[in-house]
Amino acid sequence: MGIVASIVLLIGVFAFTFWPEENPFIQRARSRLDFLQERREAVFANLRDLNFEYKAGKYPEEDYAAQRNMLEDEAAVLVREIDTLERV
Repeated sequence: MGIVASIVLLIGVFAFTFWPEENPFIQRARSRLDFLQERREAVFANLRDLNFEYKAGKYPEEDYAAQRNMLEDEAAVLVREIDTLERV
């Protein structure tokens, strides 16, 4: 009887510990705002990486400036659209 109770208790502890809070097989529908926020974080990470690599001497000045301007323009567009969607 003690072994059966121990097994049931062990199964209960494992289920409680490892059972996911949300169903992992059902994904939440992603909105346009979610996509834009994710893309904004990626662009900002790319800007940080670009600055680091430029300071490390891996990029010439012309390439760095062109790449930085492109990423900053994209970030501005993303932030503007995020602001517009958050106001609605």
